[in-house]
Amino acid sequence: MARYLMAFHSREGQTFKITNRLAERLLARGHEVELVSIPELAATFSIAGYDGIVIGASVRYGHFSQLFYQFIQRHHHALASVPSAFFGVNLTARKADKNTPETNAYMRKFAVKSPWHPTVQGVFAGACVYSKYRWYDKAIIRLIMKMTKGPTDPSQDVEFTDWQAVDSFAGQLNKMVG
Repeated sequence: MARYLMAFHSREGQTFKITNRLAERLLARGHEVELVSIPELAATFSIAGYDGIVIGASVRYGHFSQLFYQFIQRHHHALASVPSAFFGVNLTARKADKNTPETNAYMRKFAVKSPWHPTVQGVFAGACVYSKYRWYDKAIIRLIMKMTKGPTDPSQDVEFTDWQAVDSFAGQLNKMVG
């Protein structure tokens, strides 16, 4: 069985939740998994001992975080030396025509901007978690949701993640390391 490093950058917790689900699926198939956040990993990153690396990151206000991109810039050669996967989490992916790496604008931007080209890619809809947003973020996200015909009631948190798609991606990860 393979040993996976699963790193994530999560803001309100949905990317962590998705990463955790992927880890559970790989563990159930007999693999070893180490789960760590990118801020924790940034200073001590090493691929030594891993057969595959999976990284997940979320989008906020149209961008993956600078910390995520700095990590990729610093370590893209190491990431390219083993089978690797990347998945993005964003609210745009809640729409059927924007839920693949090829059709999701943030994933296409990543492909252009990033020096790392993972073996496997995925994109998942996140969650609109008004209860965790600061007042400013809540106002901006409500405006964005209104413009994109999403939920605007700040008293309701809405999870859009397609868990069957996450499980399917786990199957791809299982096959990634041969």
